[in-house]
Amino acid sequence: MVETIQWTDSGVVMIDQTRLPLEEAYVTCGTYEEVATAIRDMIIRGAPAIGVAAAMGVALGVLHADEHQLDAQMATICDTLARTRPTAVNLFWAIDRMQRLYASLRGRPIAEIRSRMVREAILVREEDIAINRAIGRHGAPLVPDHKTVLTHCNAGALATAGYGTALGVIRAAIESGKQVDVFADETRPFLQGARLTVWELQQDGIPTTLITDNMAGHFMKSGRIGCVVVGADRIAANGDVANKIGTYSVAVLAKENNVPFFVAAPISTLDLTLASGDRIPIEQRSAREVTHVFGHAVAPAGTTVQNPAFDVTPARYVAAIITERGVARAPYERSLRELVG
Repeated sequence: MVETIQWTDSGVVMIDQTRLPLEEAYVTCGTYEEVATAIRDMIIRGAPAIGVAAAMGVALGVLHADEHQLDAQMATICDTLARTRPTAVNLFWAIDRMQRLYASLRGRPIAEIRSRMVREAILVREEDIAINRAIGRHGAPLVPDHKTVLTHCNAGALATAGYGTALGVIRAAIESGKQVDVFADETRPFLQGARLTVWELQQDGIPTTLITDNMAGHFMKSGRIGCVVVGADRIAANGDVANKIGTYSVAVLAKENNVPFFVAAPISTLDLTLASGDRIPIEQRSAREVTHVFGHAVAPAGTTVQNPAFDVTPARYVAAIITERGVARAPYERSLRELVG
């Protein structure tokens, strides 16, 4: 399985997801600023992977900071990373975790502070892999046998530290003996389904068919799709789910065709401070992602573009939310809080 992100003596090493599937290349970030750029430019993407990258970015910053200005530099490090992408709550969860550890270490020798911060970042990565496998175990029983699973965007090993959330559920279902194949939406405009999900599942030998985003309804109506499984970037207290743009459309089509729509995400993706998805900030990205494909213009010069990176799927379309602690169902205001404890 692909190694998405690792801590090394040379820095934070991550696979460059902007160059897949044509080239499997890796980027080494030697500073926290380089980690921030990698997150912003989607060299690394996917909410859990962004969280791991942020934790490692904070550790990298502390490792190289001036010990006499550590408090001020820690604030700058965290602020720089926090301003990279606004929607994925795992980013802020990881930064907050590293800040709390740093606060607990005040007054300790600088070598100990640096060592503990690095160890914590590595632990975030290890925990994420274990969490994804637990999500897979909880989700596998929900996947119908001898059916096709539809997924949107990439919520696999590439979107996490390893194994994946939505793709982790699919992997676990197959590991349990179920006969499952996958339909992957291409996921315009950044093509994470076409470029990343198909590539990743091919590495594992999982039968995968690529479809364009506007084919999803056709195949759901045909009866071939047994369920939809997607990831999430933020989940509000009422179960509203922010995920890659186009997810809402897929959820509506699934409801119309009586296809269960499942969301797979770690507890760290829950944002119970938000009553509903109406308050989730939606990242707006460059118009060029829409007007160009692989550097080639596909729209006239001067075209006006809207490019929200995410949409919000109302909880009424979500059959279940699969986490490492179990499966939540409506009413989500109660079930999600019970999982958090």
